[in-house]
Amino acid sequence: MNVLHLYRTYFPDTQGGLEEVIRQLCASTSALGANCRVLTTSPSPHPQAIQRPECQVFQNKCDFEIASCNVSLSAIRNFKEHAKWADVVHYHYPWPFADLLHFCANHKKPTVVTYHSDIVRQRVLGMLYRPLMRSFLNATNRIVCTSPNYFATSDVLSQFAQKVEVIPIGIEREEFCAGSPDIDELGSDYFLFVGVMRYYKGLHILLDAAKDAPYKIVLVGTGPIEADLRAQADKAGLKNVVFTGRIDDATKHALYRQARAVVFPSYLRSEAFGVTLVEGAMHGVPLISTEIGSGTSHVNIHNETGLVVPPSSHVGLRRAMDRLWFNPAEAKTMGDAAKRRYEKSFTANIMGERYFSLYNEIV
Repeated sequence: MNVLHLYRTYFPDTQGGLEEVIRQLCASTSALGANCRVLTTSPSPHPQAIQRPECQVFQNKCDFEIASCNVSLSAIRNFKEHAKWADVVHYHYPWPFADLLHFCANHKKPTVVTYHSDIVRQRVLGMLYRPLMRSFLNATNRIVCTSPNYFATSDVLSQFAQKVEVIPIGIEREEFCAGSPDIDELGSDYFLFVGVMRYYKGLHILLDAAKDAPYKIVLVGTGPIEADLRAQADKAGLKNVVFTGRIDDATKHALYRQARAVVFPSYLRSEAFGVTLVEGAMHGVPLISTEIGSGTSHVNIHNETGLVVPPSSHVGLRRAMDRLWFNPAEAKTMGDAAKRRYEKSFTANIMGERYFSLYNEIV
């Protein structure tokens, strides 16, 4: 079965949670018999075709960007050719340009949309886009939401409830647990954030919570607001906050293994799931997240796998970190529970089997 995935960015250009979801999805369904391609955009698509372990990646020149929406004129022509090859076309939403691609290509192939997030920030542009969005979602065969929490609180998904299926995100454990890179300079027993540094991640709130804390907070990743966050940390004199920048997977997962807890302060619904929380749970690390009515509270169960605090509250984040810091036995108990929840609900095998079954059903 040939499956074509569409999203605006992908490896090796970018390293984010959604890219990781697509990678895991391609790898897990390939093991079941799927042949996967990813059609994406790149500011510098050289080479245009890349063979990765999980799939082939086909890059199209990103001609310009509007409100984080990549636009590629060459993708219009190329998508038509790839759609001919595909048995299933799998869109990853939101990427409004993909909605246009769908109608321009006028293909008749079965379609799946994984609805990763509502469009939250672009309110004016969102109103203009809404008719196209509704037409696109109405035209697809099936919509997948990544958690029951997000499905229950999304006004958009409620309009298409009859075609929505909930399939949580899963990641594979084995490939991440190999290797032991040297991270001695960071020590151990720190609070760890991993992710792209975007406006909705709440990292400015976490930095407010870090003031005078007796423990270290390690921030892994880069992104649009990284410079602002570094300036905030410098101005506040936060010597206990470490920015690692972009690191490889082996180092990242070594950092997970030595962390006291994962802290995930996203405060807007743009954060629909939180792959970082699954990664932390996979390593048996307790979790700290916020209640934003999304999938983060499906992954992290308050007082069981970690702590859930109010959004936008540096006081709540500080109290949660203090609690796990000064109560290591409780942190260990929560981390063990998080690992059990990962093994029961969030492995890549579980996700891959459910998607592969869905592909066969709509074909």
